Amino acid sequence: MNVFPTRRFVQPWRRHFLVWRKTFAASLMGSLGEPLLYLLGLGYGLGKFIGEVEGVPYLFYLAAGILAGNSMNAATFEALYGGFTRMTRQYTFHAMLATPLSVADVVAGEIAWAASKSLISGSAIYLVGVGLGIFSPWQGLAALPVVFLSGLVFASLAMTVTAISPNYEFFMYYFTLVTTPMFLFCGVFFPADGLPQAVQGVVQLLPLSHVAALIRPLSAGVVPEDAWMHLSALAGYFVVAGSLAVRLVQRRMVR
Repeated sequence: MNVFPTRRFVQPWRRHFLVWRKTFAASLMGSLGEPLLYLLGLGYGLGKFIGEVEGVPYLFYLAAGILAGNSMNAATFEALYGGFTRMTRQYTFHAMLATPLSVADVVAGEIAWAASKSLISGSAIYLVGVGLGIFSPWQGLAALPVVFLSGLVFASLAMTVTAISPNYEFFMYYFTLVTTPMFLFCGVFFPADGLPQAVQGVVQLLPLSHVAALIRPLSAGVVPEDAWMHLSALAGYFVVAGSLAVRLVQRRMVR
């Protein structure tokens, strides 16, 4: 079975974009709501008591962390709930597979669209940060491509879960055991080096840690340390999870 998509994967992506365009205002509001609450409540409230973290104001530290964490959450929600609905409720996958599209094309279109949702919401958060004076208008733009790469990684991981999920409730296992621990411990709210040594070793292997390590310095216009190592780790997650997602969807859809 071929796990590599063709250029036709753009067609599923375009279909999802056209559907989203009809309700983009509500979608953006939903994507911005929770990150802004974290930013206002913790950044401006708790930040006054914390001062600086790793040489930067806590408000900036938190804003960059939220930009990283939101890239995971936006892609995950889209690939889980949106992907599952299209696969099992709306039968959109079945309709697309009745065309020249392959399973790899359909899955790649799903992953690319979920990553695009990450980039859209991440760009909105970045613009809000610029408006609040947290981010520089131009220096931090290099962080946005990493937001898209993060979306590809987490959408690929989420699609593997979507492919084996019997129902929507099954997603709670993934949120409780995977994404929530990453959101809490992978450098979104505080440096991971404050954790116990054994926990640090695990946290440093997780994809969100690599995303945060890239996005935070890039948001300040600084080249990250060990950038190639972090990028290589994310690329590895993407390739492995994306290939597995194609195989699992193939097994579920084509019998």
